[in-house]
Amino acid sequence: MAVDDRTGVVGWVSFGPYRGAEADTGELYALYVHPRLIGTGVGRMLLTAVHTDAVTCDFRTLLLWVLRDNPRARRFYELAGYAPDGAVQYDDYDGIPVPEVRYRRRMGT
Repeated sequence: MAVDDRTGVVGWVSFGPYRGAEADTGELYALYVHPRLIGTGVGRMLLTAVHTDAVTCDFRTLLLWVLRDNPRARRFYELAGYAPDGAVQYDDYDGIPVPEVRYRRRMGT
C-alpha cells in the first residue's frame, strides 16, 4: 500500500505472513513515511489499512521488528496497541550489531 500526495509516493507499507513459524500471524515488514510528513497522520493511515487487511487475511496477531534505540518509532507502535514481547534480534550493518525488538498486537483490539 502506498500514499501519494500528487507529487509522488510519500509513504508506503508492506505486510504479509510472519516469516517465523507462528500460524495465523502476520508481520509488518516495513512502514515508511517521508521525513517531512512524519507526525501528519500518514503513518497512522497506513497502519490502519494494514490492520483492516490483516483481519481480512484472518491474521489473529501482527508482529513487527523495530530498532531498540528508536524511541519515536517505538512510541508510534505502542500508541497503536503494540507491545514488546521480549524477542530481540541483531542485524549486522558494516560489522556493527544493531538490536531490534519484536512488537506484537492482537487483532480485534
